[in-house]
Amino acid sequence: MDVTRAILQHFRKNKSGMVINISSMGGKMTFPLGSLYHGTKFAVEGISESFRYEMEQIGCKVKIIEPGAIATDFGGRSFDFYHDENLKEYNPMVDKITKTLPELVKNAAHPRIVSEVIYQAATDGKSQLRYMAGKDAKMFHRMNKLLGYNFIVKMNKRFFKL
Repeated sequence: MDVTRAILQHFRKNKSGMVINISSMGGKMTFPLGSLYHGTKFAVEGISESFRYEMEQIGCKVKIIEPGAIATDFGGRSFDFYHDENLKEYNPMVDKITKTLPELVKNAAHPRIVSEVIYQAATDGKSQLRYMAGKDAKMFHRMNKLLGYNFIVKMNKRFFKL
């Protein structure tokens, strides 16, 4: 937000510009223990959607990049969560998730794909808002659109053995 605010005066003056925000498929769907991660990604989605209207008034574009699983430290720092082991009712779920999470990212795409999608969004001349990065992102987007939220929840419960 601070970077965007800093460039807005320039965009207004030139009646041109583009903001590209990096979100995640985690901003469109969730899985267990990801409240903080998903909450921040949903925020990026909402801020970008709303900001798009404002930017259009001054001749600018807003675009969102939504990567799927990318070969990064997602299972580490990016998906960090707090777990109080004294809250015993959560321990079985935490154990299942932490054992299953590596499976979720084992076929992760190379980070280069994100830069390629950013370049595409920046140069394609379209007013398209969302760009998926990775085959899994495209697949989850289609599944969510066709099958809906309840299907994704059932799929996650099955995958994580909940």
